[in-house]
Amino acid sequence: MSEIEITLREATGNDAKELLAISQQVSQETDFLIMDERGMNLPEDLLTTQLDAIYESDTNFLLLAFADDQAIGAASIRASDEARIAHIGEVGIFIAKDYWGLGLGTLMLEELLAIVNEESILGRLELTVQERNTRAIHLYEKFDFQTEAILARGAKSEDGEYLDVRLMSLLVGE
Repeated sequence: MSEIEITLREATGNDAKELLAISQQVSQETDFLIMDERGMNLPEDLLTTQLDAIYESDTNFLLLAFADDQAIGAASIRASDEARIAHIGEVGIFIAKDYWGLGLGTLMLEELLAIVNEESILGRLELTVQERNTRAIHLYEKFDFQTEAILARGAKSEDGEYLDVRLMSLLVGE
């Protein structure tokens, strides 16, 4: 692949159609994700409203990665509205298969962490990742995420095989 220019920016409601399209594409390209082959499977108008709310939030963030004005990936942090756990953000990243191995995950995670450290009240980030997704585990370890547990049978493959899932976390802020 020749040199490509990547643009990262926070998603707004205007990005709903692009986000739905890239989620559907990626969900068909890999079974490392929780979502199935339908992707996000939300009506576009509902996603538009949700994206606008995320954009205004100080605990929820969604970055989109673009190459040539086409969405190629997304990285998010989602926190609960429940007061006792509102300081915990759940991290999620997905990238179109044609862009795997180019450092896009690193770029998106760096940007998410910068946003969290500058603009957020979050104190903990956590995620789950399938044990067989060694590239993703390496990415998270590079940013000092720590393994807290292995969740036996934490996911199931399309073939019905039980898969172990790793729970990882990173303490942020003060």
